[in-house]
Amino acid sequence: MTAVMGCIIVTYNSAGYILDCLQSLAEANGVALKLVLVDNASCDATVRVIEEWTSRNNLELSLIQTSKNVGFAAGVNLGLTQLLKDPTLDRFWILNPDCTVPPRTPAALASKPLPFALLGGRIVYQKPMSQIQIDGGRVNSWTGATQNINIGKNPATTPLPDTAALDFISGASMVASREFVQQAGLMPEQYFLYYEEVDWAQKRGELPLTICEDATVYHSAGASIGSPTLSRGPSPVSAYFKHRARMMFMAKHHPLRLPVAYLFGWGKVLQHALRSQIAPIPAILRALHGLPASRKISAAVGSGGHAATKLLIRWTRRS
Repeated sequence: MTAVMGCIIVTYNSAGYILDCLQSLAEANGVALKLVLVDNASCDATVRVIEEWTSRNNLELSLIQTSKNVGFAAGVNLGLTQLLKDPTLDRFWILNPDCTVPPRTPAALASKPLPFALLGGRIVYQKPMSQIQIDGGRVNSWTGATQNINIGKNPATTPLPDTAALDFISGASMVASREFVQQAGLMPEQYFLYYEEVDWAQKRGELPLTICEDATVYHSAGASIGSPTLSRGPSPVSAYFKHRARMMFMAKHHPLRLPVAYLFGWGKVLQHALRSQIAPIPAILRALHGLPASRKISAAVGSGGHAATKLLIRWTRRS
């Protein structure tokens, strides 16, 4: 019997890599994917590229277009809301558009036994493929900083971690069970970028976080917004939203430890300065002090991102 799984991909200016992602999904074995693509008001040819590819390939696909960039979680939730209407689906795979997957990965995720809250697999850097990006993650309850388990290690020789050590599953490739979504609700939208999956995982209750063997995903990390890799620092866009989200997470879950989280941010500023990575520093300082994104950062994520930033900074202060 062929396994069936819902899949959600949120795109934003993804024309340069979405085809590789879709093609890898089309070549999957032993699984029927019900795919929803949510485009966050891309300014490039993303929508046209998707539509042209869909017309030539046999993959069940729905396309939702937003009028502005509503952020990652809100995009995911649009897809989830649609797929939840299908009672045959017991799980929903959230996948980044800058990922590709081997043919057996989707079936491995689709057939992993329940129950679980969130399910992940090994995420490996697209270049070089000899380095792990993340095998699930931990979050420091004092600083809010996240840690990618096994980052930089050789995937051929590194065992998967003990799932008891996990605090979250990476949102680049993450399967949510229907039971978890019904229990926890939709993905929290207040972050806009980063920490959505970290916050969501805190609502898992007794449902476990799980890692799936034989479910490798290759990720071109930072293709959209310049997230840091082992060889480069973060872009201003990535730095702003990462530290903003970190402070919001701490305000929500560990408010008495916010001073420690704030000092940690200054430590990152010093670290970037010592590495001559000057570009992200102003963005981090804006995030630490609750200021809206700069015009340049707002332009990079679309007008919706700037409006969401101002709204959510007010929310953070009320916390």
